[in-house]
Amino acid sequence: MSKIIVISRDGEERAIEAENGLSVMEAIRNAGINEIMALCGGSCSCATCHVFVEAGGETLPPPEADEDDMLEASAYRRENSRLSCQLTVSSALEGLTVRVAPEE
Repeated sequence: MSKIIVISRDGEERAIEAENGLSVMEAIRNAGINEIMALCGGSCSCATCHVFVEAGGETLPPPEADEDDMLEASAYRRENSRLSCQLTVSSALEGLTVRVAPEE
């Protein structure tokens, strides 16, 4: 298990325990945070799990082409934008802080 900090759209910060091996998207949804729609179920074919990595993302691999393409279509893309379905929880992500992006 790893601790991840999730900041909701209204600015509420919540620490969640995330099972290693799950995607960050799954961990957020399993914690009962309903701001991540994840319409495609984690197959990297929508951007409804868009988050901003606020802290702790130094060990994350760069986005692959499919993720980059999906983020390119977002009106809210930033340098720290990621699709939470493409981030795998591991002990290396302990303390990762993500902010849920505005809904498109």
